[in-house]
Amino acid sequence: MSTFDKRADAFEGGFALGSELAFKATARRDKLLGQWAAEKLGLAGDIAEDYANKIVQTDLQEPGDEDIYARISKDFADAGVEQSEHQIRRTMEELMAVAKKELSEEA
Repeated sequence: MSTFDKRADAFEGGFALGSELAFKATARRDKLLGQWAAEKLGLAGDIAEDYANKIVQTDLQEPGDEDIYARISKDFADAGVEQSEHQIRRTMEELMAVAKKELSEEA
């Protein structure tokens, strides 16, 4: 195996690891976001946990964050919960940082 092949394999391995960590961080963020939204919606216990799990599943349907934002925004509007787009998106960013930190501490 040439040096070039070894470098290519190392790059591919690093990319795969990075993709896996990004997926895990996003899933963890979505769970935390679902828990945050459930609290805002006045949900508790198993109902709140089910809601958080549905948020994780929602984000798996389409690439990007727009599907999860739309779902939470709609749920808030339907329940009369006042949260701006800015607040929801800022919370998504903050919880992504929390999720990444938690994953790095587990490693």
